[in-house]
Amino acid sequence: MSGELLLPTGQDKMEVEQQSVEYFKKCLQEDPDISVPLAAIKTLIRVIQISDTGTLSGLSDCLKSVIKQLKENAENSVTSITSGCELLLRFITLAAQDALLSKDFSTCKRVLVERGEFFLQQAENSRQKIAQLSQKFIQNGSVILTHSMSRVVVQLLLEAAKNKTFSVYVTESRPNSRGEDLHHLLTANNIPCKVILDSAVGYMMERMDMVLLGAESVVESGGIINKIGSYQISVMAKTMNKPVYVAAESFKFLREYPLKQKEVPNPFKYNTKEDGHPSVDYTPPSYIALLFTDLGVLTPSAVSDELIKLYL
Repeated sequence: MSGELLLPTGQDKMEVEQQSVEYFKKCLQEDPDISVPLAAIKTLIRVIQISDTGTLSGLSDCLKSVIKQLKENAENSVTSITSGCELLLRFITLAAQDALLSKDFSTCKRVLVERGEFFLQQAENSRQKIAQLSQKFIQNGSVILTHSMSRVVVQLLLEAAKNKTFSVYVTESRPNSRGEDLHHLLTANNIPCKVILDSAVGYMMERMDMVLLGAESVVESGGIINKIGSYQISVMAKTMNKPVYVAAESFKFLREYPLKQKEVPNPFKYNTKEDGHPSVDYTPPSYIALLFTDLGVLTPSAVSDELIKLYL
């Protein structure tokens, strides 16, 4: 890819961080379909590959400082970067311990890169797997409400549109109006779609057969952290007996256990200053019917068991 990350011997920590951020942004610019956490994972693998550090602890410190910088440059995706990077580090660390027993550090780094690339390949295949697993829940003639813009939701709907007819309503999703982006994408693929005001969700809910949400992160309780407004949509859906389904890749599973909005860490909620509007909210598991993941179709109560397996 153009804009390769180069870290010549002797480069200081600040230069490493700066070039890592540039590589991260380049990944997002060159591939509009790549999600922010996948771009972060690609960046970390690249750092491992060409870093001149000579110890595992030094490499770990380098990766942690790069992750911190990526979070500061990711705007609304701090939670998904956190979960994706944590899982990557856990996945490759298991290989590092075995590799260090009998091999030199350069060989160890090669093993880490191979493990990282395997993790990335699995993550990149997640959306298609989710799209296939969820098809039986989309029926002919369904009317679906979704919120903001989610790439995995898009793939799910595009897959369903191959042999089913349905219509989609998407919230405007202020303040950045990402719902408009989803509307353009779906209509370009001949899927009937209308944009509604965020404040019109209660009025429109009675027409819906289901609510389909993406997620920035899935927390240990089986609840989700997602674009602001997801919680109130889910509350209204529950009140009117409409199922809420969530589509999310397993690299978005996060080791956090908030019980209410205030317990979601502030760095996840606010882009800049704490006195601004939160960019995400927390939807408790009691409002979610099922989660469509690459690990299978899960009930919210099954998420904690899957998280334990991921970190074993």
